[in-house]
Amino acid sequence: MTEPLILTFDIGTQSVRALLVNPAGEIVHKVQKIYETAYYSKQPGWAEQRAEFYWETVCEASRELKAKAAETWNAVIAVTCSTIRDSVLCLDRDCEPLRDVILWNDDRKAGNMPPLPSILGAILTVSGMKEGIELQRQNSPCNWIALHEPEIWKKTHKFALISAWLTYKFCGTLTDSSASTIAHIPFDSKTRNWMKPGDIRRVIFDVDNDKLYDLVEPETVMGKITSVCSVATGIPEGLPLIATGSDKGCETLGLSCLDPRKAALSFGTTATVQLSTRSYLEPLPYMPPYPAVVNGWYNPEIEIYRGYWLLSWFKREFAAKEVMDAARLGVSAEKLLDDRLKEIRPGCDGLIMQPYFSPGVDMPFAKGAIIGFSDVHTRIHLYRSIIEGINFALMEGLKGMEKRGKLKVSELYAAGGGSQSAEVCRITASMFGLPVYRTQTHEVTGIGSSMVGFKAQGIFSSYEEGIKAMVHIKDEFLPNPEEHQIYEELYDGIFTKVFGKLSPLYQKLQSIG
Repeated sequence: MTEPLILTFDIGTQSVRALLVNPAGEIVHKVQKIYETAYYSKQPGWAEQRAEFYWETVCEASRELKAKAAETWNAVIAVTCSTIRDSVLCLDRDCEPLRDVILWNDDRKAGNMPPLPSILGAILTVSGMKEGIELQRQNSPCNWIALHEPEIWKKTHKFALISAWLTYKFCGTLTDSSASTIAHIPFDSKTRNWMKPGDIRRVIFDVDNDKLYDLVEPETVMGKITSVCSVATGIPEGLPLIATGSDKGCETLGLSCLDPRKAALSFGTTATVQLSTRSYLEPLPYMPPYPAVVNGWYNPEIEIYRGYWLLSWFKREFAAKEVMDAARLGVSAEKLLDDRLKEIRPGCDGLIMQPYFSPGVDMPFAKGAIIGFSDVHTRIHLYRSIIEGINFALMEGLKGMEKRGKLKVSELYAAGGGSQSAEVCRITASMFGLPVYRTQTHEVTGIGSSMVGFKAQGIFSSYEEGIKAMVHIKDEFLPNPEEHQIYEELYDGIFTKVFGKLSPLYQKLQSIG
């Protein structure tokens, strides 16, 4: 008998992946379509893309995968789809986009927002969170659209995440998983549903309930593949579309991190450290955890917005030599730069980076900073200091979550583009003082999303069973005790003190413009 397969789509910032996954966690067939243009910017810092662009790429990838896997295509028992978070669009009554998608990495600001209610403003001022909340109001695309495109906002029948709209394209219903509902919208992570109309938190996200849509829990059949979708994608009509979750949530499950003793590190464009907890654990005061793909669980997360994007920035601005050498040798520039990491001692001879190139809720005035320059430092010192700086920031986030949750992490599981570097994983193990593991594939989002599909179809009776069957350790990186001691001294003595010292200067910089 042919083994059952899940057809899963992973819609990312840079590409769409279509995967056929079996219950052993093997990628039987794969097609990746890298975007020629990931997004466009009408103004500096903006990031938009046509909604149809994602659907067209999904259709292209699916048809190509069908041709590649013709002999096993009929073994597909269900479809799942995981997408990037916090990427929104306005839809009319026919679910047609009224404007292009505003992506998660868009940096526009709403502008002149009405003042917060006086009582709430006073509470937030006392708690020290007012600036962070105001930043969230400014960063909410719904507020920007309402202020700057009022005619579009007036016509908007539904304000949806890209994940919800893709569900509509697959099966004709505008529905989404609660575990995908992560954005600047009035969603209550604790109840896994929309905030009630009188909830005071709605002052941050100005979206009325009639502009929202139905939410379901992961493992729910959101609908069946329609005849129109079948023609466009080649997917058999009538197959169930199973609700899963966001790309990061599925990634955490796909790394086997369904245990608060395990932390998932994502070394992508944005770097994150994420846990899975049964209790509602706020990673920072007033910042909710995300809803986990596993119902009843939460994913508290600390995010470094400009994570491994910083390495792309370094390559573009400082690594012309490696780029040219890589082209001549037929390898990647990252490979050549990684080889040179070993030339630099832990701690980069005193060069410390703070990677806060974009502000966050708890540090609304943040800027990037590098301290400790001397005449011994080279651009390779700078390259390694970026990696160490990202890890220091993730360490700070993890230590904070451990303290707030009264828990202790003992294992790290790495995914994302940066994790493909063995040297980055080795450095990470020594910095955290914990073993770092890589699993059998870097397609961990697809593994997690498929696992939900298999459980929904009765292939697994529990996620523990699914993890045992589908997640397999490939590489282990153990910490070097001597190097860890160096990093601990730099973390405690330097890194954690830099932001407080520079924060007044960051605020002054912002006031100057």
